Amino acid sequence: MDNVLLPTTNADGLPVVPMTEEQKYRFDLKGWICLPGLLTEEQVGPIREHQLAFLHDRESLPPEERDNHGGPSQILVDHPAVVGVLNEIISNQRLATEECYGFRYDHTYTSHRPAGHDNFRPHGGGGFFNFCGNSHIYQMQPGRIYAGLVRVVWELNEVGPDDGATMFLAGSHKAAFPRPETVSGRESDLWDRYTCPAGSVVIFTEALCHTGTKWTNKTRDRLSLFTCYNTVNEKWGKGCPAPEVIAAMPAKRQTLFRGVWHGMREVPKVNRYYEETNRAV
Repeated sequence: MDNVLLPTTNADGLPVVPMTEEQKYRFDLKGWICLPGLLTEEQVGPIREHQLAFLHDRESLPPEERDNHGGPSQILVDHPAVVGVLNEIISNQRLATEECYGFRYDHTYTSHRPAGHDNFRPHGGGGFFNFCGNSHIYQMQPGRIYAGLVRVVWELNEVGPDDGATMFLAGSHKAAFPRPETVSGRESDLWDRYTCPAGSVVIFTEALCHTGTKWTNKTRDRLSLFTCYNTVNEKWGKGCPAPEVIAAMPAKRQTLFRGVWHGMREVPKVNRYYEETNRAV
């Protein structure tokens, strides 16, 4: 991809980390990648505390922090490595500048799962054959992909072997056949699993078949932040952070929450800015 117009730094002024050629190949082949250990424990600690407070004691937080991406957690929404991946697989270059991202926030949730919590529900797959207008779409041509609705999962606690994190039917985002029950059961050998330290990120196209499963670790809960990104002129999920949450962010980060449109007869003529009257709902 020609990155001339794509932002080279994130909202904190940190250099964006472009995808490597191997990462591009792996993502296209499997539909997902894991970037381990992006955050130090010093960074993860305050984020973990914020997520738990947001889930279980929200009124204790100031208004500008009462969101999954408020307070110390806001650095996750445009982490340099995440921006590098999204620049490659979903960004609309016409709507990107050094001050504005070419993709946007869609929706998010925080998952806190103790041992025994089960979430096995395979869904998705076959996105290559979805029509335009369905955000769960995967498009490609030689040397380029468009991954549609993209899920970014921050693992805030360690994920060990067989702990029970998200599983993927690798390659199913381009599958031409319906998914047989014989290959999508919990014990199927087709499921991809991952391990990673706290502060890692897993990124996948929502066109891929994926599922949660039973969390088995009795000494360590799963604590994860699941955020979706979309192209600028589409929205799949409902909701947007409150204005006071966005107002506490740097200007470039705010562009992730701009309205869902592309271009109209106004100044500026394309959607490259955020303001109170141009905020997604």
